[in-house]
Amino acid sequence: MSSNKKPLIALLAAPETSASVLYGLYDVLLSAGAVYPDMVNGKPGDELLDVRIVSADGKPFHCIGNIPVEPHLAISQIRDADAVVVCDMYTSIYDVPKGRYPREVGWLKLMHKEAALLTSVCSGSLLLAESGLLNGHQATAHWAYRDMFQRHFPEVTFRNESILCLAAEADRIVTAGGVSAWHDLAVYLIARYCGYQTAIETAKVFLISGHSEGQSPYSVMTRPMESSDGPISDCQIWIADHYATTRPVEKMVERSGLNARTFSRRFRAATGFAPIEYVQALRVEEAKQMLETDRLSNDDVGAAIGYDDPASFRRVFKRGTGLSPAAYRKKFQRISQIARPR
Repeated sequence: MSSNKKPLIALLAAPETSASVLYGLYDVLLSAGAVYPDMVNGKPGDELLDVRIVSADGKPFHCIGNIPVEPHLAISQIRDADAVVVCDMYTSIYDVPKGRYPREVGWLKLMHKEAALLTSVCSGSLLLAESGLLNGHQATAHWAYRDMFQRHFPEVTFRNESILCLAAEADRIVTAGGVSAWHDLAVYLIARYCGYQTAIETAKVFLISGHSEGQSPYSVMTRPMESSDGPISDCQIWIADHYATTRPVEKMVERSGLNARTFSRRFRAATGFAPIEYVQALRVEEAKQMLETDRLSNDDVGAAIGYDDPASFRRVFKRGTGLSPAAYRKKFQRISQIARPR
């Protein structure tokens, strides 16, 4: 652990990092202990954390949006950090970043061996997954990377509903979801190294309230069409326009010309979903759009996507989003009211 008086937190960044994540974390963590007393009593307090931006070589670079970054240090100069934050490092959901960050991955393994707490934001968890440190653990990232984890890091249990996954905390690993989940991670780190009260005070300064409902209300079904399995791909195309039909799985089986067991096996291999789960996900996606924009009642929305029984609709919708249809409508109507032109 760090021999400094202040806990040392290293923010690992690269050209694929979002400036909002990197500089947001830097500002909030660096302010811990200092800004709240200034705002309340007019007297700045002491900074309680030593926060450093680090990169593979320590040289200046530009991150996403062509924003300049001047790291404090190269990763080779850091051996005693108390915590490391792997900032988001954007990659397409179709582009597995294995082998892209060999120096960073090697350094993360070393830091974990040296007893540092390893944390990540959004796609930063892909580096932890590549290092093997997440094997056998639960972890999260942005919900869009669920398929990538399932296909390329099968030894990691991906929690696409989580904002802050603490399941591997005992092994000194904490992962955060989408890019704005850095808020939750920052509060967690401040509480861990500076105390609960300082975390609350810092949250008050920056108006950070956390994401208590998790990622599920924000997630969208991201399913590339599979062309390698003709019957399954044909069924995917067909069900996209017929998700409200009765007995949808039976009709897809009939359309495929396969027996039910073979169809189910091939469908899961191609999509990552059981057939009924796929249909339910499509229906929930359509319901979400209707709840966000239409004036239909909640029960009428359910009927429009194939659920004549309101209780069944509410059950399936809440399982997919973490919210009831009514709560989901309320949440996103609030956003639409903010965004609506005046």
